[in-house]
Amino acid sequence: MKTILVLGAGQGGIVTARELSRHSGNEEDINLVKILVFEKEETNVYSPSLPWVMVGKSKQEEITERTDKLDASGLEVIKGEIENIDPKNIAVTVKGKQYKGDHMVVSLGVEQADVYNLDQFGFNFFTLKGAQDFYAELKKFEGGEIAILVSSLPFKSPAAPYEAAMLIEDFARKNNLPKNTTVSLYTPEAGPMEFASAEASQELRELLEKKGIKYYPNHELKAVSGSSLEFSNGKTYAFDLLAYTPMHQLPEVIKKSDLAGNSNWVDVDNKTLETKFVNVYAIGDITHVTTETGSVLPKIGVFARQQGAVVAHNISRKLANQKPDQTFIPEGKYFIESGEGKASETGGRFSATGKNDVKMKTPAQWGHFSKWWDEKFWFFKNF
Repeated sequence: MKTILVLGAGQGGIVTARELSRHSGNEEDINLVKILVFEKEETNVYSPSLPWVMVGKSKQEEITERTDKLDASGLEVIKGEIENIDPKNIAVTVKGKQYKGDHMVVSLGVEQADVYNLDQFGFNFFTLKGAQDFYAELKKFEGGEIAILVSSLPFKSPAAPYEAAMLIEDFARKNNLPKNTTVSLYTPEAGPMEFASAEASQELRELLEKKGIKYYPNHELKAVSGSSLEFSNGKTYAFDLLAYTPMHQLPEVIKKSDLAGNSNWVDVDNKTLETKFVNVYAIGDITHVTTETGSVLPKIGVFARQQGAVVAHNISRKLANQKPDQTFIPEGKYFIESGEGKASETGGRFSATGKNDVKMKTPAQWGHFSKWWDEKFWFFKNF
């Protein structure tokens, strides 16, 4: 029986494992392929919903599920920290035990790290606890300067800080926070979602302005003191409540393996997602994927899901002694929450010509409902 190792049970890893089961011919009583999913976290968090947690619109039980409830024929979850990855021999070690496979899909996501001791001054809203703790502070906030900070580039879910700012502004207005309350967003980016089309980036900037959110692009963090942010352009701004994105980096176990590439991420074939090792693939946020013009794809969950589906399909073809016949095309849509029960559908194709056909629609209630439904369907389908 062939064995496939899936490293990480994030969105990409889950799609990979379930699609492998579907394509393999596995049934409840007959398993033709063994799928081992390795995950250190007991709880699976649906991260696109974390901005809702920041303003009390989602609770922990609504956006989490136990990892061991992952369900598909032939699938087994191995819990524990991965201690070693040997891509040459397609093997991983967990709790001192080595597992060997015929194919490997690495989907470990980014490792989050704090810079400038930010955890002493604010809340990392890219974690469930950080989002929950921020909301606890927001509920008793008595007015003042609320800062949303992008601490470094690149970061996953590039719309998340903008969603957070708009949802917090909405909360402040609805809860009649004092007139001196302001929401400011600081980022090293030249513009919001600058990887998208110039038109979509400008529309999001205008949406922020319309809501009275102060926007500070080209602001690279240099230091944080008790209640102020200092940037490399020499400017300093005070804050009373701070939410921030952490630094994103390769997991340590990848750094010490032969998978780490010159890009500081895992280099893959842009179409097949195969690494320099045969039958070893990498997908999602840890990868460095470029278009033909050399622009780097943003780290967005929709891409991880698509990559997982492509890789699973092609591995299944190989197992059946057929030629892989699918390639990854970077296109898709996602929803940006804008407050007031509305969200904007944003998406399109990241073109090889460098002209990204990414459009942002006017925020609408159906967009908010679509995002809510995506979350519900994700858990219904996978657990």
